[in-house]
Amino acid sequence: MSKTGVIFSGQGAQFAGMGKDLAAAQAEAAALFRQADELLQNGFQEVCFNGPAETLTDTSYCQPALFVHGLSLLAVLQKLRPDWRFQATAGLSLGEFTAHTAAGHFRFADGLQLVATRGRLMQEACRQTKGGMLSLIGATAEQALALAAATDLEVANYNCPGQIVLSGAADRIAAAAEQGKALGLKRALPLKVAGAYHSRLMLSAQEGLRPALDGVTVSASTVAVYSNVTGKRVIGNAEIKDTLLRQVTGSVRWQDCVEEMIRDGVTQFIELGPGKVLAGMCKRINPNIPVVSIGSLDELTAAAPTIP
Repeated sequence: MSKTGVIFSGQGAQFAGMGKDLAAAQAEAAALFRQADELLQNGFQEVCFNGPAETLTDTSYCQPALFVHGLSLLAVLQKLRPDWRFQATAGLSLGEFTAHTAAGHFRFADGLQLVATRGRLMQEACRQTKGGMLSLIGATAEQALALAAATDLEVANYNCPGQIVLSGAADRIAAAAEQGKALGLKRALPLKVAGAYHSRLMLSAQEGLRPALDGVTVSASTVAVYSNVTGKRVIGNAEIKDTLLRQVTGSVRWQDCVEEMIRDGVTQFIELGPGKVLAGMCKRINPNIPVVSIGSLDELTAAAPTIP
């Protein structure tokens, strides 16, 4: 029997105009974008649909935008295929909050407020610190850890085989890039990001998020949700809140999440969000597990009838 894992995009996949086609054609999507616009009170829907791109890139807009877009795609898919069910879910970084909401652990409004708070706090942390990130192409986990230790950086993401990201103080990123070349890595590329996500430079954001998480109710769900920081399924109020809090400064173990979902019986992945970044990672982790990427109305209407 097939078992489906739904996976949600993280920051960096966004683009101005995402979700506009969905909201124009599907009442379920329009309702979620409208509700988010009313709750956030910051011109959210206008920025999402019409940009400018630099405003949407701001963490305080970007994270809610990806959250609402992913859940809109899910809502329309469930309308088109009322018989369809998914058994597991996960998301990359910010996408983990989307996954918990999709599973029913958070109400939409609560999940959105958490994401908006997280995005605002992370943006503030970026302004207060001078951080950066470095993508290591072709690195093993051991090489990444050694390079991080030598340059006082931290491993932010274990994305897939041959793709690991370091994070930390901006003045150490250039030195780490040079040392990466000396190690014989294929490439060591500084990323165009506002700060050092998933590192100790985000500690103020982590502490600021704590009271927001404490105030949210976690509902029970039969859908398995997998944590970035443990790479395993999380169950129960305390564990869910603890792992989401630790994730702000902790390493994202995406490869572990995907491998654990497969061990737990997932036979196919559905990626909901812009671009096909997660599909690419999944194929590098295990090319035998099919992945369907859905990021637009056209892709959704094409894929919906064919999903087992």
